[in-house]
Amino acid sequence: MTCIVQKYGGSSVADAAKLGQIADLIAGLKDQHIDIAVVVSAMGKTTDELVALAREISTKPPRREMDMLLSTGERITMSLLSMALHARGLQAVSLTGSQAGIITNDRHNDAQVIEVRPFRVQDEMAKGKVVIIGGFQGVSYKRDITTLGRGGSDTTAVALAAALDAERCEIYSDVDGVYSADPSVAADARHLPELSYPVMQEMSMAGAKVLHANAVQFAKEKNIAIYARSAFEPGRETVIRRLAPGKIIGVQAVVSEKQVERIRLDGKNAQVLFKQAAEFLENEQVPIKEVNVAGTTTSDKSSKASFVVSTQNIYGWDQIKATLKSKIGPPIDFDADLAALSLIGEGLNRNNLPLLDALELLALNAIPVLGITTTSFRISLLVPRDQIEKSVQLCHTQWVAEDRGQITENR
Repeated sequence: MTCIVQKYGGSSVADAAKLGQIADLIAGLKDQHIDIAVVVSAMGKTTDELVALAREISTKPPRREMDMLLSTGERITMSLLSMALHARGLQAVSLTGSQAGIITNDRHNDAQVIEVRPFRVQDEMAKGKVVIIGGFQGVSYKRDITTLGRGGSDTTAVALAAALDAERCEIYSDVDGVYSADPSVAADARHLPELSYPVMQEMSMAGAKVLHANAVQFAKEKNIAIYARSAFEPGRETVIRRLAPGKIIGVQAVVSEKQVERIRLDGKNAQVLFKQAAEFLENEQVPIKEVNVAGTTTSDKSSKASFVVSTQNIYGWDQIKATLKSKIGPPIDFDADLAALSLIGEGLNRNNLPLLDALELLALNAIPVLGITTTSFRISLLVPRDQIEKSVQLCHTQWVAEDRGQITENR
């Protein structure tokens, strides 16, 4: 029998009426004799409300207790959807991430899935039941409840699809797939019918909120196609899968991340201080990226180090930042109020033209560039946070909206 995994999130699970609509959709599939596992996110703004509640109690709540708190949101959704299916005459059972066999490391708030043991899911499916799983959560080998970071329900769905050897993984939300930019920022954002795993992963890591980067990594490793669709407006979709190299060349999307800070260490012992800072942040479970270290010896007075932290979903960042500053002392500086603008696509660094054109475009519009990072699929520029939306609009119009993203070796 065909097996598929579906995930419903965003405003598609915002209230009881929409959960009823989802139950109707699932019932239609079940009539086709398809085995279905459904992963759900928390309803509406539940996670944001729980975070706000925690911050009323503590400026730096313990990560373990945050996981205990935030995992309740998905449990509400999964039990209500199971009830809705029962009301329609279908057999259904709701399972937490731990009951579904989602095993993670012991890192709280951004745990990594290390294994999926779907025996309970398979047993319930064999009985003809629709299995509803709370996304975003798992259990560590220490038997603690863990969460997978914002958007982690995507990872739950893809990891489960891989473990069940599902035919496909369908990700449903309130939008009909992936766009070339955030439509609320760029009015001329274009729907993208097809994306490669690397391009989608770079988009996710650079701030796009449609799919979680870890979910794309799972899909890439297991060669599982992801279908990103609207829950209630069928028609268009975006398929993320393995594409032939060079099939689509050039800038495909312009993505932004609005809350980043750069930490700089200058002068003698910069390398040693960087190691101390990185170790402290690792203990605080704060990931760092875009690392740059210059200078070859610990006595080199011109040595420098810098890295970037995405601060949006770090609980108690101000307190962590203050502690880090006191530990390192005057050599450390924080560049706050920054945002990251990223051009995403294949073959962007075959030559320097896209980067040079981006720098020229922003300079013509008096937008300073405060940092540059490149990969095979991404060019990222640090700009002032208050100019990020304008930067996205300019770059999107330049490369994507007018079909000018195609890279050629000759101009």
